[in-house]
Amino acid sequence: MEKLITSGTFSLDGGTWHVDNNVWIVGDEDEAIVIDAAHDAMAIAEALRGRRLKAIVCTHGHNDHIDAAPALSAMLDAPVMLHPDDLPLWEMTHPDRLPNMTLSDGMDLEVGGIELAVLHTPGHSPGGVCLYAPELSTLFSGDTLFQGGPGATGRSFSDFPTIIESIRSRLLTLPGETKVRTGHGPSTTIGEEAPHLEEWIARGH
Repeated sequence: MEKLITSGTFSLDGGTWHVDNNVWIVGDEDEAIVIDAAHDAMAIAEALRGRRLKAIVCTHGHNDHIDAAPALSAMLDAPVMLHPDDLPLWEMTHPDRLPNMTLSDGMDLEVGGIELAVLHTPGHSPGGVCLYAPELSTLFSGDTLFQGGPGATGRSFSDFPTIIESIRSRLLTLPGETKVRTGHGPSTTIGEEAPHLEEWIARGH
């Protein structure tokens, strides 16, 4: 498991912001998947160091998480996977190129002997997903859960009560030692975040 940080912009609802994204590479010395192909297809391809790319998994359809996905897919002949509920967001960035495969709740992905379970966790976006790898004691949370609280829900296609329910029922039920590898910023653990759920509900974000 490796982290690559790439930089670019996030745009939605008429605004644009500079962002740094965490790109996660999971696999072994022969094959890998990329979780969120953000901003720089060439840098991601170089970080793979010749390994076969089995898939590009999109945790959600915001442009900063998918903008490099088609280029990386074409470069390395790998399918792009997205939950269908986020197709409206995907099409804002890539109107002429659909994802190759759909993600669904309960789907299992395998790479390099590592199993990753797809958890549908709407709220930040309708088709947001997290990937849980029990053998690694790791959750790849996209923009659903961060150190300090849930992903943002103040823009189109997002909903605060929905993300709270996703976190409560799908994520905080995982073992406390589970490491949370986020879409932006530092990692955390389920155990560190779980005690703060009621605080997040009270503050409303």
